[in-house]
Amino acid sequence: MHASPTQALSPPHFTPGLCHRLWTLLPPVQRRAVLAHVAAWLAPCPARSAPVPYQGLSVAGEFSRASGIGETARIMATVAAQLGVPVWRTDIPPPVDSRAELPLPTDDIPPACAPMVVHINAPMLPLAFLRLPRALAKTRRIVGYWAWELPSVPPDWHSGIRFVHDVWAPSHFTAAALEPLAPGRVRVVPPPLADAPPIPSHLDRSAFGLPADAVVTLVSFNLASSCARKNPFAAIAAFRTAFGDRSDRVLVLKIGHPDRAPADFERLRQAADAPNIRLETRILPTDDSHALTACCDIVLSLHRSEGFGLVPAEAMLLGKPVVATGWSGNMDYMSADSAALVGYHLIPVQDERMVYRDSVWAEPHIGQAAEHLRRLADDSQARRALGARGQDRARRVLTRAPLAAALRDIGLHVRI
Repeated sequence: MHASPTQALSPPHFTPGLCHRLWTLLPPVQRRAVLAHVAAWLAPCPARSAPVPYQGLSVAGEFSRASGIGETARIMATVAAQLGVPVWRTDIPPPVDSRAELPLPTDDIPPACAPMVVHINAPMLPLAFLRLPRALAKTRRIVGYWAWELPSVPPDWHSGIRFVHDVWAPSHFTAAALEPLAPGRVRVVPPPLADAPPIPSHLDRSAFGLPADAVVTLVSFNLASSCARKNPFAAIAAFRTAFGDRSDRVLVLKIGHPDRAPADFERLRQAADAPNIRLETRILPTDDSHALTACCDIVLSLHRSEGFGLVPAEAMLLGKPVVATGWSGNMDYMSADSAALVGYHLIPVQDERMVYRDSVWAEPHIGQAAEHLRRLADDSQARRALGARGQDRARRVLTRAPLAAALRDIGLHVRI
């Protein structure tokens, strides 16, 4: 009997033994490749031609996870419902560590012909289909909502293309990387954040142990993603260059899932050993996470690459001035007038986890980032003005119009 798609589905259970020990000895890259290849061979493929859609939409993804990919699924489901489309939500937790961190959706199983937008990247899509009832993938139009953070996708992404009829991407940067996989079938559909804006809870600075009279800079990232790509050590270096140990300047590192990368977390803990740097590692409800952002004065992202950049986009909608690397997916909604953009030079990718390789990404200029931080910290009027311009641009750019057009093009009736 298959598990209900609205429940967290447990990963396969491995009995301890020789095979399992040999499996764990493989490098992570090889494990991912083997898993993707086997899953692609076993998983059910959708119908060759896309079925005529039912008047509703199934959205599948990491609804129960505090992750960026989970948040984009939640936002899409919310805004599609605002557009008058009946929506069914299906939770697909990661194959490893599938504990629910957020409330599970309680929707019924979607009708057989409701198209499904799956917020699972190409290599893991076959595995996701293996863990769902076969009918969910076999009888409907499948749209892959895929986010990638480099100018080209790795070879293991090719295994997922035969499981989708269409591909949607959160930015033009990601769409350009995906286009060779599915020529003519890739569409840019950014998360419609302006129509599902961040709403902070009532928590104030005291709830997070932050001083009332300091200028607080926030860096927020998930260690389940690549630490090298998120580049928090550059953020620490820029902050230290700008402010040293000043007690009226505070850096908050909001670190998601530190248990997923204990070595990286220990390095961060040592680098952040300063009286004006705070670590926040709790898994917070979404509105409390937004409250933390609202409590801060500046949001800093010295990423090496982003497929979209959910944290800085949400910060802009909250009216917070953003200092960010001026390269990759975030440039769809940022400009020199709406964010403090940091210059960079492109370098070969070096990622110890080998998730990202054989390409280039940005190395942001730490000195320039420090200059932006000093200027904004010393001038409250400049902070308010930049925050207002960023908020205005995000509201104009990140609307529901692209999602509405994409839903219409797959045959659904929407209202604007």
